[in-house]
Amino acid sequence: MTVAAVTEAAGEPFRFEEVRLDAVRPDEVRVRLVATGVCHTDLSAASGALPFPLPGVLGHEGAGVVEEVGDDVTDVRPGDRVLLSFASCGRCRGCASGHPSACESHQSLNLFGGRRADGSATVHRASGALNAHFFGQSSFATEAIVPARSVVVLPADTTDDELAVLAPLGCGMQTGAGAVLRVLRPTPGSTLAVTGAGAVGLAAVMACALLPGAQDGRVAGVRIVVVDRVPARLELARELGAHVTVVPDADGDFARALLEATDGRGVDAAIEATGSSAVLEQLVTTLAPRGECAVVGSPPEGTRASFDINRLLPGRVIRGVAQGDSDPRSFLPELVAAWRDGRFPLERLQRRFPFRSLPDAAAAAASGEVVKPVLVF
Repeated sequence: MTVAAVTEAAGEPFRFEEVRLDAVRPDEVRVRLVATGVCHTDLSAASGALPFPLPGVLGHEGAGVVEEVGDDVTDVRPGDRVLLSFASCGRCRGCASGHPSACESHQSLNLFGGRRADGSATVHRASGALNAHFFGQSSFATEAIVPARSVVVLPADTTDDELAVLAPLGCGMQTGAGAVLRVLRPTPGSTLAVTGAGAVGLAAVMACALLPGAQDGRVAGVRIVVVDRVPARLELARELGAHVTVVPDADGDFARALLEATDGRGVDAAIEATGSSAVLEQLVTTLAPRGECAVVGSPPEGTRASFDINRLLPGRVIRGVAQGDSDPRSFLPELVAAWRDGRFPLERLQRRFPFRSLPDAAAAAASGEVVKPVLVF
């Protein structure tokens, strides 16, 4: 049997239960979890802010060892050490063009469905089926059934300790890093502003050291400004490469400080990682002409924001970005290699918790005490 942390209803505590996994289908694999990150998206779904159907099993930054593969799976084998990432259909225009995060079935396969594409469940308990398949995995469990497309095979010498470090790459890290490396691609002499020094925002800061022209882990001529309310996180941002850090004033204003940091010109690139519409609205006002804002923070479903349309006409862009617009099977190995080279020190964001201490890890993430909690099994 598998042990899973079940969320019975919105706002209720995680409850650990024995569950049964469905049989592995031809295009799936069964993975024994070694570690999983805890993401604010998990907490939003558990609270009801995101409409994931409950009762169910959350978790979507898993890392572990393959125990079983389906008959049609040829590129993953039992014993492989793997990272897990989001699900995609593999057939639509987004998937075929190398942008699986733009999959036409992204929301149903990852966020709101709780089941496989055909409506069948991957996890069951004595009283019936549970919703799972969260981002293709539901890694708040000792084992998971995962689409083979969601699996990224790691080098064979990867240790359990390394799996624990690398687990958060499957969502938060690739979201922030991909926004920099695959979407905005800031150039030397430009300014990048990041609102929110959580896991996603700090991953974006670290990714600047991987831009073309960077040497010895140093940022490639890009001026980085980070906005947050937590002094410890801003200090960590500076240690990871930020040049300027900003604490909003008592009224929540930070736009003035961003404009001062650019001598009034405005920022060339921006990443909104807080999920706050008020922060997004203010950040957009700081964009320079032809500046681009990547929206990666996920607010409650139905949240709206307002903009002065005329300010967008000089080429300013507001762009939604899911999962860093990455293809995990090609992008995550790049981040793993950068981590092994000491150029992407994601372990500096982490604190580990035993799996059954998930409630403590969730509380530490919600309070901001820990940037990236990692559960170890």
